[in-house]
Amino acid sequence: MNGFVYIVGAGPGDPKLLTIRALECIQLADVILYDRLVNPVILQHAKKDAELIYCGKEPGKHALIQQEINEALVSHAKGNKQVVRLKGGDPFVFGRGAEEALYLKERDVLFEIVPGISAGIAAPAYSGIPVTHRDYSNSFAIVTGHGREEKGQDYLHWNALAQIDTIAFYMGVGNIELITEKLIAHGKSAQTPVAVIEWGTTDHQRTVTGQLATIREQIAATQITNPAMILVGEVVQLHDQIAWFQENKTFS
Repeated sequence: MNGFVYIVGAGPGDPKLLTIRALECIQLADVILYDRLVNPVILQHAKKDAELIYCGKEPGKHALIQQEINEALVSHAKGNKQVVRLKGGDPFVFGRGAEEALYLKERDVLFEIVPGISAGIAAPAYSGIPVTHRDYSNSFAIVTGHGREEKGQDYLHWNALAQIDTIAFYMGVGNIELITEKLIAHGKSAQTPVAVIEWGTTDHQRTVTGQLATIREQIAATQITNPAMILVGEVVQLHDQIAWFQENKTFS
C-alpha cells in the first residue's frame, strides 16, 4: 500500500497564512477532504483532477459525520491515493486531528501531521491584540467555548481558568452567557476587557470590544455570529492602539 494521509492545518482564514508544507501537501493530493472554515482560495492549489470532498460541520448540520470521515480517509489511502485531510486552523487545536490520527494508526495507514496557525493567536493578532504582554499577560489559555452535554456547565475548571491572564474561547458565541457568568462567579472582575473577533484574518473580520459584564448585550446588538473568537483579558486594551488590519467594520 502506497497510500498516505496528510492531516493538514489550513490556517485561520487568510490564505497567505498557509504554511509551505501545507501547500506542498495540497498540491500533491489525489483526494482532499476539507472543512467548512477552509478558505476556498486554498483549494485552487489542488491538482485539476484532485477529488474534493466537503466535510463541513455546522451546529446541528454535518455534511459527513466523524465516523464517515474516518472511514473515507482509510478507504482512499488503501486505494493507493495521497490524501489530505484539510482543517481550518491547526488540526490538533479543537480540530479532531488526534482522533483521526489514532483511527489511521489502528488500521496501519501511514500519516503525517502538518501544523497550522491557530485562530486563537492569529485572530487577536489581526485585531491588534497580543495574547501575551509583559505588562498585561504572563499566561494564556486556549479553551473550548462549549462542552459535551453530559458534562453540563462544569465542562471546564472555571476556578483555575479565572486565574489565567488571557483566555481564548473557541466556538463560544452561543455560550457567552454561561462563559461570562462562570468567570465572574469564580473571581474574574466584571470589568475585565473582552473582545469578540468574527471571521478573523479574513476580509469579513470585525471586532466588538467590551467587558465581561456587558459583552453579551454587545454581541446581540452587533449581531456577531460564529465563527468568532472570544478573548478575555487585559491585553484587549491594546486593540485600539495596535489594530492594523482593515476590518469590514469595527464596533467598540
